[in-house]
Amino acid sequence: MTNDVTRTAVVTGASSGIGAATVRTLTAEGWTVFALARREGKLAALAEETGCTPVVADITDEESTSAAVETILAAGPVKALVNCAGGAIGKDPVATANLDDWRAMYELNVLGTLRITQKLLPALKESAGTVLVISSTAGIEPYEGGAGYCASKFAEKVMARVLRLELIGEPVRVVDIAPGMVQTDEFSIKRFHGDAAKAAAVYAGVPDPLKAEDVAECVRWALDQPDTVDVDNIVVRPRAEGSYTKVHRES
Repeated sequence: MTNDVTRTAVVTGASSGIGAATVRTLTAEGWTVFALARREGKLAALAEETGCTPVVADITDEESTSAAVETILAAGPVKALVNCAGGAIGKDPVATANLDDWRAMYELNVLGTLRITQKLLPALKESAGTVLVISSTAGIEPYEGGAGYCASKFAEKVMARVLRLELIGEPVRVVDIAPGMVQTDEFSIKRFHGDAAKAAAVYAGVPDPLKAEDVAECVRWALDQPDTVDVDNIVVRPRAEGSYTKVHRES
């Protein structure tokens, strides 16, 4: 368990997938959670289910993020920031990749994470808190068609690693959790612009891909370590996935 009695967490990307699962897991463990996302309706439903505090915010927007952080800090100390907001858009080769897709991924996966981390870092120093980033194994092993997403996740992982180095001597932990194949309702659908057949093919024949709840449990475990224990990096994959290019599929 963390040494500080304050157990308030901010979770971005909370309206679906790993973010929503993290909110459910942490609230069930007694954390007070501010759930951030753009979709008000989904946040309201999550708040009714879990008791979290919904905060409608777009971390790619400076004004929206500033307003969200002001609301959060007005309520008291914050112990953890869990950066779940992110996503992949498209799977085109470099030669024909859409620049707007790359730009959107950088704005969300990299600059959005940077923006809210910067704004909450002073409060996290005061509480001996934790910055936790949900990156991806895409930030470890590039693959064809994934250059834009991989590049953004490499950047996010590097940002977490450098922040860890820069904060040595400060009472802040920096944790990077890199999931492999996680089957959620929206990730692949969004990547393939709503093409359900392409999204389903990603997981076809793979026995037991990770669920969002599996990653949320990694978050809970990392946060529950003593404040002096920094879990620098967790790589978590389903048993069937050795790497992006080595996946067992049942016929």
